Parts: sequence; structure tokens; C-alpha cells
Amino acid sequence: MTRPSSYSKEDLIACGEGRLFGPGNAQLPLREMLMMDRITRIASEGGTYGKGVIEAELDIHPDLWFFGVHFQGDPVMPGCLGLDAMWQLVGFYLGWMGGLGRGRALGVGEVKFTGQVLPTAKLVQYRIDLKRVINSRLVMGIGDGAMLVDGREIYTAKDLRVGLFTSTEGF
Repeated sequence: MTRPSSYSKEDLIACGEGRLFGPGNAQLPLREMLMMDRITRIASEGGTYGKGVIEAELDIHPDLWFFGVHFQGDPVMPGCLGLDAMWQLVGFYLGWMGGLGRGRALGVGEVKFTGQVLPTAKLVQYRIDLKRVINSRLVMGIGDGAMLVDGREIYTAKDLRVGLFTSTEGF
């Protein structure tokens, strides 16, 4: 099966609506919580660990919802949204690989913030290097992530963990 190596905003919305990987499987959030505008590269090989890579971008403009509420007079993108974007990408990767079930973030080993996203920025880029991908009875991805603003690395996350679950009843 040939899978696309990039996805448009329309594709990401289709994923959020459950139309990309099928009902009950990996979905991205919709509207304000979708933290990327496109996936520019996804591959099952390559990356730092040779287990796969996913890269995405978010266009920054001053009227993004979070600048109006975080913080009054000192607008900055919340760091948790950048972290969530990295979890979103690991979950998307699992769905793209054919994993079944609904995605849930399971944790992260270490997160470092060394910069900020201001309304004057133009582009946020994300990169996830997969370290381990399990696609059997257990579906889980573990990866290291980086977030750049206008070409400068400002967030890193080690051991981002996401699982897919066919039942989230006891979760």
C-alpha cells in the first residue's frame, strides 16, 4: 500500500472528522486545537533512529485564538500547545502506519522550553523522530520531538508516548 508522504490542511481536517483512517481510529483535533496547517513529510524510515520521521508546520498570525487570552498585554503561544502538537503528530503517525484505535497521549520523558512563539513570528515547524513503533495487540509510538519558530529550535521533548486503543472504556 502506498501512503502519501505529505498532507494538506484539508487532509488534516478529514483526519479530525474521522474520514482519513476510518471511524474509531486515529483522529486529529479540529478547529483551534489542530496545531498544524500541513504535514510536510512523513516516512516509515529515516529520522535520527531510522524508525521513521514526521514533520509539520503551523503558520503564525497575530489573530490566532491563544494570543488573545494568553496573556493580556503579553501575548505568547502556550507551551502546552506545542507539546500537544508533538503528541498529535505521533498519533497521526500511528494511524498512517495502519494502527487501529483512538489515540491517547501517554506521557513524555523530558520537555525543555528555550524560547517562545510571539504574534510577530511567521512559522512554527515540528519534527518527530520515531524511536520505537509497536503495531501489534499494543499500538504505541515513542519519539523525540523538536519545535522551531522561524528556524530557531525553542522546544524539545524526549520520549513522547502515544497509544491507540480500540476501547477507551477503562482509560
